Amino acid sequence: MPASATKTRRVAVLADSDTRWKWGALTANRIAPENSDIRLDGFLLRGRATPTPRQLQEVGVHADSLREVTAVEFLRVMAQESYDVLVLSLVGGGVQAMLHGLKRVWEGRSERPVVVTGYVGVVYEKLADGLLLRHGADLVLANSRQDAERFRAVYDGVGADSSAVTEVALPFLGGEPYAGEHDPYTVVFAAQPSVPDNRRDRTYLLNRLIQHARKHPEREVLLKLRSKPGEHTTHIEELPYQKLVQRLEPPANFRLVYGNMGEVLDRTDLLVTISSTAALESLHRRIPTVVLSDLGVREVLGNHHFVGSGCLASWDQLDEGHSPTPDEEWVSRQGVVADGSYATAFDAARERIAKLLQQPGGLPALTPYYTPATAPGYLPGILARHHLGPDGSVLPGAPSADKEAGPVRQIVRRAARGAYRHGVQRVAPVIRRMGEL
Repeated sequence: MPASATKTRRVAVLADSDTRWKWGALTANRIAPENSDIRLDGFLLRGRATPTPRQLQEVGVHADSLREVTAVEFLRVMAQESYDVLVLSLVGGGVQAMLHGLKRVWEGRSERPVVVTGYVGVVYEKLADGLLLRHGADLVLANSRQDAERFRAVYDGVGADSSAVTEVALPFLGGEPYAGEHDPYTVVFAAQPSVPDNRRDRTYLLNRLIQHARKHPEREVLLKLRSKPGEHTTHIEELPYQKLVQRLEPPANFRLVYGNMGEVLDRTDLLVTISSTAALESLHRRIPTVVLSDLGVREVLGNHHFVGSGCLASWDQLDEGHSPTPDEEWVSRQGVVADGSYATAFDAARERIAKLLQQPGGLPALTPYYTPATAPGYLPGILARHHLGPDGSVLPGAPSADKEAGPVRQIVRRAARGAYRHGVQRVAPVIRRMGEL
């Protein structure tokens, strides 16, 4: 009996960072049939950004099982287990490698899971590259109406099937709508690991945040951080704000905070950021939201995405009490659904998955746009990073290809990852500064 005929839907999520685990796991729950039970098995792809237990706890998503795997180990599980839905929550190259690997291990099977993929948040760079690397999944989720239109245009423009593009919304929206100012009035700056990416700009932002706290002693000013030193997120953070603030003397009404973003937003009166997806969470709850223009409105910062939102402002304006008014039409196109329609935002995806699971004879083989014939100079390198050959088969000598990792190997892996993080956060900045002398 196929898994889809049982009462409980079996769902697997493969993710490569804390943010992508959050998106993948929450998406799995959002696209499940209403009033149904799901068994959620989580797989964390081993790499530099594999989340720590603290990061996983902060995400706050429950999984029935959770394990760390290599790409080869994951493919072995998929060859042996039966799932209804598989969510690939990875960078584009990881999705492409898994699509080819899965196509190989599912050869000859009459039943396979519905494969779902998408983006964690705002798509403001590498649109064509990322999309074509995700092509081949049964559903490519677009977090907004604007993204759905852009995704289809890219696929249609290269002659690829665009029918997999399915409009949804960001899966982590929620919480109570903003009901008015708190006591004390609370300003939250949502920091990002890689934006901006240099000491000068990050120090500038930190100084302005501290200056705001000094200028408004009646306010509580919070710096919301994604990770603690030594932890990695989706992006590498070489200059953690925790280290930069050690050289300063912030006032008593300034604090560093961690934890679930939704819980922080519960007490937020003004959300400030450069281009974090937290801005969309805040707008969904109708919390006053500012996207900073101090460092310019530039593609490299990602804040160009918010052109037309009505949210762009500077610290000078905020210091003087400016409160932004978002453009309702812009908000409605961004998957924010502050109009109360969030409950139905995933209906189309649910219906599509249900039809695919009921398709007579099972699903056809996965057909990614990139093949050894269409991209012979690009695809092999992407697959090789995950120890896969051009046909999706496991390359000879791939680590963990034939057995589970033992205790010693697990210890070595953790030590190697720790050394990598130390090199990124401690050694690399020193070398760079020496090169500037």
